[in-house]
Amino acid sequence: MGPTWLRLANGRATLTLHVQPGAKKTEIAGIHGESLKIRLAAPPVDGKANAALLAFIAKRLGLPKSAVALKSGQSSRQKVVEVDNPPHDAAQRLLAG
Repeated sequence: MGPTWLRLANGRATLTLHVQPGAKKTEIAGIHGESLKIRLAAPPVDGKANAALLAFIAKRLGLPKSAVALKSGQSSRQKVVEVDNPPHDAAQRLLAG
């Protein structure tokens, strides 16, 4: 069984995230309840944090930005992100330093 923050189905991955914008640097901060915690250097202004989040996930997974979409949590720290055609080792790639 995989991590609770990652669900795979029909060629897609759904990530449950807890996001902390305005951090010193962008990084994975571990597990927060049943979510993966991500610190973002971008401020929570004009969608900058959401854009930085999607770019960070795409880069970590080696995918184009267009493969990553914010499904819910536009203005919340709790977010759900959907990834098209994730790599088989998506969890390891996200957790790797």
